[in-house]
Amino acid sequence: MSPSRAQGDSFPAETTITHRDFDDAEKGIYEASEKAVIREFEIALPATPITPPFSPIHEGITPPPAAELRPSPSVSSNDEKKPPAENKKPPAKPPKKKVSRWILFTLWFNTYKKFFTFVVTFNLIGIILAACSKFPYAENHLGALVLGNLLCAILMRNELFLRILYIVAIYGLKGWAPLWLKYAVTSILQHVGGIHSGCALSGAGWLLFKVVDILVHRASTHAAVIATGIITNVLVIISILSAFPWVRNNHHNVFEGHHRLIGWLGLATTWIFVVLGNAYDLKTGEWRVDAHSLISTQELWFAVFMTVFVLIPWVTLREVPVEVEIPSPKVAILRFNRGMQQGLLGRISRTSIMEYHAFGIISEGRKSQHHYMICGVQGDFTKSLVVNPPKTVWTRELKFAGVGHASAMFKRGIRVCTGTGIGAALSTCIQSPNWFLIWIGSNQEETFGPTITGLIRNHIEPERMILWDTKKRGGRPDSVKLLKDTWHSFGAEVIFITSNMAGNDEMMQGCLEAGLHAFGTLWDF
Repeated sequence: MSPSRAQGDSFPAETTITHRDFDDAEKGIYEASEKAVIREFEIALPATPITPPFSPIHEGITPPPAAELRPSPSVSSNDEKKPPAENKKPPAKPPKKKVSRWILFTLWFNTYKKFFTFVVTFNLIGIILAACSKFPYAENHLGALVLGNLLCAILMRNELFLRILYIVAIYGLKGWAPLWLKYAVTSILQHVGGIHSGCALSGAGWLLFKVVDILVHRASTHAAVIATGIITNVLVIISILSAFPWVRNNHHNVFEGHHRLIGWLGLATTWIFVVLGNAYDLKTGEWRVDAHSLISTQELWFAVFMTVFVLIPWVTLREVPVEVEIPSPKVAILRFNRGMQQGLLGRISRTSIMEYHAFGIISEGRKSQHHYMICGVQGDFTKSLVVNPPKTVWTRELKFAGVGHASAMFKRGIRVCTGTGIGAALSTCIQSPNWFLIWIGSNQEETFGPTITGLIRNHIEPERMILWDTKKRGGRPDSVKLLKDTWHSFGAEVIFITSNMAGNDEMMQGCLEAGLHAFGTLWDF
């Protein structure tokens, strides 16, 4: 759980699609923005402007505006004769555009936080009523409220359950639903982590309340029930605390070790707590040994379904062969067998249990022979892919759906990404001719190599993509203006953004202000 990220495991951190910092493949995007966009074009050019040589992988790349190619009006003929160092004074940095407080609040208090606030408030009211003896159901089925919340938290991060939700949404709304309904459903699918976090925290709250209630009536409660209740409480709280954003982002392995392994141990003690709690009769002070009294309880079946949904993804765990291409020291391209739908993500690890990292999947389609993952070098795990490429990795064959999977609901859209975000964005534009790709990166060809270059060249027409090389273009573009122009010229209905935190915030704020419907990268799950 978290008041912010997860998928039961790490859905972000590394090069996953959701890292708030810059990876090595992205740094040039924002470093270049501090330099003059004009650079060598400041010197007077011939009367007929010469278009600079851009990447051959994208013949349709938008050339710089003519104004960028003309001599700077402030440069005189005498200035031109001066040494280059005197002519290359960096221009003043443009002031940062002020964003209204309403836009900032709207983006901050998103659907994730709305879900979280509603779930926690609803359960808190229930706990208060139960404490005041105004909630009869809680008095008789306190364990069910604990396990019901924990079951809901698990469902919101279960690969199979989420894939079913996406299938229902896509095929149920694609043909007939108005855009406002599609936007609402997409937002819900993207932010179900708020339900996950809210239910997990609420379950811990009800569990704490139950243990306090047991301690209050300890005179008539068996010591084994009290002990297992306290142990379960401690384990669940540790699992929840380990998933808080700061721990998850800065100490990924600590998060995994505590959230997963202690979470599993907490599930085991929950079983013991439920069985003992239902088998002991408080009124008579005796143990009930009949199976019917245990099987007929709500608590048992909540525990059964919790266990089933925890195990489902791990049943599909496999060690699979992988080929690693290293086009540059900044990136590793992993190639796996079999094709995939667009918008899916996969978790990989060198071990069967620990240190799983999620990456976007690139594929030409279900019938393709291969799919790819782009792993930008950031932490120890991704560095090891470059320094010591594996022959096999562990992965769950049941992939989970990212918000990009919902793009199938819309008729036309824009997929914008920076750096290694191309790994989460490219499949959508390859598999659908109705999606426009905007990729902003530094020295993309050399950094990402011939495999990614070939996929782009072979499957996306020049008229529906813009590849902006910040190194060759002298800096990053005005991304919001680029999105506005593309939105109107392409007739888009929606924009999906995969970027670092700085780029995501800039584009989301600009899109909201301009009235463009966009879904950006999250750090809330």
